[in-house]
Amino acid sequence: MHWKPERRMKLCSAHQFSGVTGYELGNGHFRRPLMTSMMYLAGDIMIDTGPPNMRNEALAAVSDKTISRILLTHHHEDHSGNAAAIMRAKQVPAHGHAITIEKMRTGFDILPYQHIMWGKAERAGILPFPESIDGSTCSLVPVHTPGHSRDHTAFFEKNKGWLFSGDLYLGSRVKYFRADERIDDTMNSIRKVLKLDFDSLFCAHNPRGKNGRAALAEKLDFLENFYGEIWRLIDGGYSDRAIIGRMTKGEVRLVKLFTLGNVSLERMVREGIRAVGKQGGGAPATR
Repeated sequence: MHWKPERRMKLCSAHQFSGVTGYELGNGHFRRPLMTSMMYLAGDIMIDTGPPNMRNEALAAVSDKTISRILLTHHHEDHSGNAAAIMRAKQVPAHGHAITIEKMRTGFDILPYQHIMWGKAERAGILPFPESIDGSTCSLVPVHTPGHSRDHTAFFEKNKGWLFSGDLYLGSRVKYFRADERIDDTMNSIRKVLKLDFDSLFCAHNPRGKNGRAALAEKLDFLENFYGEIWRLIDGGYSDRAIIGRMTKGEVRLVKLFTLGNVSLERMVREGIRAVGKQGGGAPATR
């Protein structure tokens, strides 16, 4: 299913998985969007709501759909941006982690590139997760998975082998981190969910309908090797500056420039250095 965009730069499309519909939304400023975001509908449960600069398209996508509740993986505007609008339109509650609830209640600042990419999320009254998240076709269990953000939460459906992973995955070989991401927490969160039995990985930006667990395990291997290399360089006496210079060769400078340094490979290296220091110079963490 496709909707005719208001402008050629907008992308609005639906993707069908087994029992799940993913609505891909993105607003580009240079032809195609630089990044799109997915909001999912599993039966009558919505997971995430897309970016606020795609509000009309998000509302149109679900205008004829039955929704009983909304679940937010975290507060970032490309996930929470249309929560308030869909809550009003469908007269349904939305649920999130305690930090998500507070961020959505008071509002939160975003940087210029986030205004350009996604827009600012409207404030909304979010409720805590209920003890049982039961919908018309599935039952979801929230799993706290900090790292990308402190409030990050995934949702597991054990009977169908689904994991709605928000931004836990993104890709098997990530090229940069946000300034507020934590590599040690991310690795621990991935280890936690890899103990679950799932195959479909409903990532908010890069879904894997099949072999999702293997893809997430590949990301953990990549991060462990990345972290391990930083640990070895520190153990070998390299300075922070030398490690950054060595490990940022080939960095996509445009991303760093566009985000004013908030998102970069350098941020990822600096985060690895911080995590090794936090561990006190011990051996790299592994599964």
